[in-house]
Amino acid sequence: MNESEPLDLPGQPYHERWMRLALEEAQQAAAEDEVPVGAIVVAGGRVIGSGHNQREQLADPTAHAEMIAITQAAASLGSWRLEDCTLYVTLEPCPMCAGAILQARLPAVVWGAADPKAGAAETLYRLFDDARLNHRVEHIGHVLADDCGQILTTFFRAKR
Repeated sequence: MNESEPLDLPGQPYHERWMRLALEEAQQAAAEDEVPVGAIVVAGGRVIGSGHNQREQLADPTAHAEMIAITQAAASLGSWRLEDCTLYVTLEPCPMCAGAILQARLPAVVWGAADPKAGAAETLYRLFDDARLNHRVEHIGHVLADDCGQILTTFFRAKR
């Protein structure tokens, strides 16, 4: 990780700054009637990729926020290797997104709300820490978890 701040900062004020940008992406998803999850990829102190869920809009089961942000970041760098980058996402990555994170060689992920139904970083699976895989991902969760969870709760309550 080539960030100006370590991943394990107490209180996480550095990470909260970036997570708020991911939350803006999640709000955009909600405005488009998509499940409100947002993601950004940061390198060298700037956003090089961003995305929000677009599964309904694109009729694409892979159009998760992380996948879109990773694709944009790779295009920005001209490389599939996202070394020296950090992904910020408002919801704990699912197995598909965790796999993409591993394949992109992202060294660090910061996520917001836990996902009890599909979380692959800590809740159901621990793919980032699996010694059988050829890459590990440093990660911290629960950054702005209340804000990240609230946007999802509000969205799904309105659907019922």
